[in-house]
Amino acid sequence: MELSLEIKPFSFELVKPLNTSKGIINKKEGWLLNVQDETGKNGWGEIAPLNQHEMSECENLLNNLEKKLSKRQLEVKLLKSSGAFAFGIGAALAEIESLIDLDINNNSSTWLESAFLLPTDDSLISVLESKLNEQSAKDENITFKWKVACLPNEIEKKLLDKILNRLPSKARLRIDPNAGWDRKTAKDWVDYLVNESKLEWIEQPLSSSDLEGMTMLSKQIPIALDESLIDYPVLRQTWKSWQIRKPLLEGDPRQLLKELNDKVGYRVISSSFETGIGRRWTQYLATLQQQGPTPTAPGLGPGWCPNTPLFSDHPISVWNAA
Repeated sequence: MELSLEIKPFSFELVKPLNTSKGIINKKEGWLLNVQDETGKNGWGEIAPLNQHEMSECENLLNNLEKKLSKRQLEVKLLKSSGAFAFGIGAALAEIESLIDLDINNNSSTWLESAFLLPTDDSLISVLESKLNEQSAKDENITFKWKVACLPNEIEKKLLDKILNRLPSKARLRIDPNAGWDRKTAKDWVDYLVNESKLEWIEQPLSSSDLEGMTMLSKQIPIALDESLIDYPVLRQTWKSWQIRKPLLEGDPRQLLKELNDKVGYRVISSSFETGIGRRWTQYLATLQQQGPTPTAPGLGPGWCPNTPLFSDHPISVWNAA
């Protein structure tokens, strides 16, 4: 099967900067892919890594892709790559192969209720209170995610108390240090939160390589892996607790699609601030996760991306807006 390939760069700024232990995220850039087979069927992909080194690698790989090539050639390229590049190629091929029909299954009117990502600046408490007031008209079942290891530890511990004191009993909190803690700090937080019913989990408390440390912590409270799953993909098969799966960063999405279709539990789908083309995948995979044995709110990052055609549900509109 011969395929034609088009590539188009994109960039956008977040509505507001997001501060993490690894730095500030205020902009996303990458490439959109349109793969078309001999019958005119389209497959769409997005390549948008978060770190600059991988951006350069992806750019080199894309520059070496021919505009006309066989499906087999594209699969070989995919096998030799990983991360964001493999997602973009694999996503397009999945549509060409009819493994998934995102145009039918993705409809913004049925979007899931996502965990709400709190800001890390001085507006944190006021934004939390505003969201709780808005939610009270619905119900108390709301999940918040809070990125820590951005401010001095003693300040964040005081903020933690303020957050927990304001959360209703059915609300849940996810705490994400983005691998920014050492073992001593992580143990301090775990000991403090060990009996906290509003805590859903702590996400990636230690460096991605410190599996021993996170295994020890997981014996006290739920620990979810994130960066470790990107750096050490074998953990996707061996870590038995929660896994934060970021489809656009972890490689060919057909594997994650299979896991969710097979009803594998303890997966949660998380955004990495994608355009409408990538968001079709995160939304669809999150819907599958909800139908599995361990449903929980996905992390789709509502309110952080602009409301422009680049985030449309329709790939052609996204392509034209890039």
